[in-house]
Amino acid sequence: VQLQASGGGLVQPGNSLRLSCAASGRISSDGATGWFRQAPGKEREFVAAFSRSDGVTRIADSVRGRFTIARDNAKNTVYLQMNSLKPEDTAVYYCAATPSSGLPSNIWAYNYWGQGTLVTVSS
Repeated sequence: VQLQASGGGLVQPGNSLRLSCAASGRISSDGATGWFRQAPGKEREFVAAFSRSDGVTRIADSVRGRFTIARDNAKNTVYLQMNSLKPEDTAVYYCAATPSSGLPSNIWAYNYWGQGTLVTVSS
């Protein structure tokens, strides 16, 4: 399984950005695809996850109400829609896949990782 994250860039506070995570290879229809982020000097943290089996989603408290996660089955791609961006959202964003159910937020549950895409929120 290979994951390709894209869509990062420089955006002003209050604006929106959509990240894409394209999966290739044999990925299980069970489990979840998640997004994590890592700001400079900080640990990698959970942002959102999408259940591949039933479409249920989980959003971190820090971004709930501003970020959403969705999937395009035809393109085998999971999207992270980020609205009302804040400077504290600046980070490298990673997508990851896990065979585990329950939409885990622990990075150790995810065994496939994309390369990361940088999001910078600044005026």
